[in-house]
Amino acid sequence: MSDKKYFKQTKPFVVPTTDGKLIEEHFGKASTETSAFSVAHMVAPPHWNEPHQTPDFDEITIVLRGKKLIEIDGEAVEVSAGESILVKAGTRIRYANPYDEETEYWSICIPAFDINAVHREEG
Repeated sequence: MSDKKYFKQTKPFVVPTTDGKLIEEHFGKASTETSAFSVAHMVAPPHWNEPHQTPDFDEITIVLRGKKLIEIDGEAVEVSAGESILVKAGTRIRYANPYDEETEYWSICIPAFDINAVHREEG
């Protein structure tokens, strides 16, 4: 980013995925080289899920449309449109959209999302 007092994001970084999920990082390591935090807009297709992970960052999820199912240390927590959730760093989680409709949401990570700090489980 420049020396300006602000940065207007007009072209978020679209993270390449193979599972049909849209990830548009507006601020973060990939888009603006920001390491303190990241902000991403996401759309998870119906019946999407990802492996368990134990990230080294806090993650706030704000659901705009649909529902998201989050397994948090073995407990299933559903977050619906208009709701938000904070999951603290070091928590074993698994994000999913097992429903028949898309889930649109924003994700804020503190510090910024880093693929080397997410600690996804294999298989």
